[in-house]
Amino acid sequence: MKTPSIKKYKYITIALLGLSIGIQGCSKSFTDLTPKGSITNENFWKTEADAIFASNGLYEHFNDDNMFGRGLFWFINASDDMVTGRTDAGSAAVRNFTATGAESRINSMYKKFYQIIQRANTIITKVPTMSISDNVKNRVLGQAYFMRGYAYFYLSQYYGDQRAGVPIVTDSNMNEIKFVRPAHVKENFAQIEGDLLKAAELLPLVNTYGADDLGRAHKDAAYAYLAKTNLQWARYDESKWTQVAKYCDMVTNSGSGRKLINTGKPETDFASVFYIENNFSSEYIFSVVSNKIQGSILPAVLFENTGYGLYNGWGYFHPTLELYNAFESGDNRKKATILEFNDTFTLFGLNRKYYSSNSQTGFQFKKYMQPFRFPKEQHLNPSGDYPTSDLNIPLIRYADILLMKAEAQIKQGKSGDVEINLVRNRAGLPALSGATMVDLKRERRSEFAAEYTDRHSDLVRWGDAQAAYARPATGRQHNAKTDPTSSYTIVQVWPARTFNPAIHHVWPIPPSDLSNSGISQNEGW
Repeated sequence: MKTPSIKKYKYITIALLGLSIGIQGCSKSFTDLTPKGSITNENFWKTEADAIFASNGLYEHFNDDNMFGRGLFWFINASDDMVTGRTDAGSAAVRNFTATGAESRINSMYKKFYQIIQRANTIITKVPTMSISDNVKNRVLGQAYFMRGYAYFYLSQYYGDQRAGVPIVTDSNMNEIKFVRPAHVKENFAQIEGDLLKAAELLPLVNTYGADDLGRAHKDAAYAYLAKTNLQWARYDESKWTQVAKYCDMVTNSGSGRKLINTGKPETDFASVFYIENNFSSEYIFSVVSNKIQGSILPAVLFENTGYGLYNGWGYFHPTLELYNAFESGDNRKKATILEFNDTFTLFGLNRKYYSSNSQTGFQFKKYMQPFRFPKEQHLNPSGDYPTSDLNIPLIRYADILLMKAEAQIKQGKSGDVEINLVRNRAGLPALSGATMVDLKRERRSEFAAEYTDRHSDLVRWGDAQAAYARPATGRQHNAKTDPTSSYTIVQVWPARTFNPAIHHVWPIPPSDLSNSGISQNEGW
């Protein structure tokens, strides 16, 4: 299925032009959930090119700072792994669980996920009757079902619980006037599962894709999100642990060759997972496709603010001392994940010692810094005001499949040792025997720090968030912030927070979306 190259993001403009047929015909905010007027015209939905252009529009949000650039990271920033690197009332309200949902940091993601759903619904409505090849039709429909399930996964994780799910809008009811919240988020999970199973049926394996199609949804991605959906579902129904294990095995055994990057060199293997040359490796199952013109700004968001005067890093999220101390001795992931004062690193072709006049904690996340090793014109956007890079940002890695399988096994009273030890071996750590949930939790923290895998969500579903956030976050206060060898004292960088597990396990729905749709706010917010 030839299409403008996803890797180069040429699809954005074309897709928006094609999809404007639908979007402009709808109300000003999709989250009023009421399409108005015609959603198509006589000149569209005729050819394979039309169908492909429409499917390209499903990925437009990869180019949105308020989605996987840094938007959803404000929720991840609530965890004990990091603190906000700037004085900012809106982001502080999110981290302190006092937000209203109106904050500019978090007031757009809800509606943007529904825009993805809107586009998917339109494709699912229009494409089946098109006179195009079955191959293109199936793949376009598979992507639409995938992206609808994918969007509902994030909406359900962030906004739904046992008191109410999020409105279910599909191709069968998208023309209704009003929608209600399901009585339980399990209804959303069932909808997601149905969509992702349909996607898995229609989509090919990624190893059948040519270069122009890399980055699109594929069969493994559908199975992976099925596993993640059931992981969340298991909070309410323990029988879902069997489904988590099943879908993890379907990724492993799909025939696509999924495996960890492990050459037997622990000192470099984990770090290399986040190298540009591994953007489409056996480990990346689904990721935000990026390049130096468009894509995710996350690497620069984590980079030193103003970048030592060399590039416009934004310095937003800083690792805590608690994260630094959580790594086991000998864990090679620690140096690959965190920079500390006096560490040697390469910046724009030159070796230097790390220091920071910006970091609140004395640390910086290193995981996504490979694009900064080279001359800046090689892999970075020339505009520091929109600092994208050639590095894709993972949403699901194969390590997550292994650790979800291990967790499901442990929860069922079985052994998760095989899967945990594959991850530990790559990090250079000794094998465990009889691994427990304590071991599993530590592995997830060490493996996925500063990733969209989302430690905050993990702490919430484990029931650990209240205790974790009742402790202050600490860091190192260096006496001379521009001296890499400066001595330091341990200081509190963020006070203890009050997390009420009956309220704060979900986030507030933005008030404007409540007003548009007429639904109720999550209780307690």
